[in-house]
Formats: sequence, structure tokens, C-alpha cells
Amino acid sequence: MRKITYSKSVYPNFATGLNVLSGFVSIVLASQNNFKLAALFIFIAAFFDLLDGIIARILRTSSRLGVELDSLADVISFGAAPSFLIYQAFFLEYELWGILISSLPLLFGAYRLARFNVQLEDILTKIDFKGLPIPVSAVMIASLVLFYHNGLNIVEPFNSLVIPLILLLSFLMVSSIRYNTLPKIKYLKLSGRILLIGSALVALLVVVLTKGTAFFYLITIHIFFGILRHIYNFIFNRSNDSGVKLNQKISKG
Repeated sequence: MRKITYSKSVYPNFATGLNVLSGFVSIVLASQNNFKLAALFIFIAAFFDLLDGIIARILRTSSRLGVELDSLADVISFGAAPSFLIYQAFFLEYELWGILISSLPLLFGAYRLARFNVQLEDILTKIDFKGLPIPVSAVMIASLVLFYHNGLNIVEPFNSLVIPLILLLSFLMVSSIRYNTLPKIKYLKLSGRILLIGSALVALLVVVLTKGTAFFYLITIHIFFGILRHIYNFIFNRSNDSGVKLNQKISKG
């Protein structure tokens, strides 16, 4: 009997499939007005999105199919799911205007992914992203919903901030503002690895203790750090050529 063999790419693609499934579950839950659980499944989708990249790097496998599949998954989980979630949670009564505003993360996120694929580089040489990554925008929206629906008694004043925040996130995704990728552990010294892992564990503990609402603060800091750094570089005419330097360093090896 002929032995059936599988490509190693099936493993990261399976994680990508779980990403899609999580996004779909989020949409279903949002349609049932279960906003907190819908937001949680966006976090779960983000975990699987991170996991498929880790698996691909460990197995040293990548393919054009995997790249396209990952982008389609991201459109569903980090574009359609958060857009539908904010429509159900905040803009249902605004009818057409609510639909238009809620669709912005989906529309701008799809453009962001298409631009990323066109400009795709070797992941080993990439230390930053041009524009806010769509998973970060989606997790920000999910944390916004958790922040709002955890009984913090900030209904009207907070509601007025939702639209500007959606507009800001949408703009940042297609902007030229650069955001750092997660540091690659293999490039870090021992002290750097300990600091990275320790920081991740502390952040995870804070998120658990605050029932997810700490994500709102953590991602807000991350987003505005990128904006402030961009303004600083613009004022002092400093170009962000770190990606080029790393490429040269690796090529000289």
C-alpha cells in the first residue's frame, strides 16, 4: 500500500484554519449579542495567527499558498469579525451611518493586507511593519468592547470616543507609520530573552487579573508610541532605515 505523505506546511495551515474558525465563531456570538465572548474569540484568533507563524519558522516551511491563506484568514478574523462586533455593540441603531463606520476596519484592513503581500519580504529580515498590523487593530477593538462592557459606568462620554478611535485605527493601518514586530528570540542575548519572556508573563498576568481590559491600555500605549516615534523622526529628519541595516547585516552574515 502506498504511504500517504504530508507537506510540513499542513501544520501552520491548520493553525490558520483555527484562526478562521475563531473569527467565524466571533461573528456568530456577536449576532447573538454575546459581545464579551465574541471579543474573546478575536483574542483567540490572534493567538492562532501568532501560532501559525511560530510553527512555520520552527519547521522552516513557507509557501505562497500559506501567505494567501493567512491573509484571507486575517480578513475574516481581524476585518469582518471586529467590524461586525462594533456594529452590533455600538452602531446598530445608526442604520446606514452605523454600517459605513463599522465597515472601516474591514475595508482598510483588507487594503493593508493587500499592500503587505505586495511588499512582502523575508520574515527573518523584517523588524517592523509599515502601518498598524490588522491583528493589532482587531485586538484593540476587542479590548474596547471588553472595556466598555465590564461595568465601568462610562457610557455616554466613552461612546463619543468610539467613532474617533475607529477612524484612527483605520487610518493607522494604511499609514506609513512603522510598528515594530515581536523581537526574534534567536537574535537576542540571554538577558534580552529573559526580559522578553518576563515582560510577556507579567503582561499576561495583568490581562488575566483585569479580565482582559488591560489589553486596552497596553495596546493604546503600543499604538501611540508608534505615532510619537513617527512624529519625532519627522521633526528631527531621522529616517527609519533599521530594516535596511538588518538586511545588510544578515547578507554579510
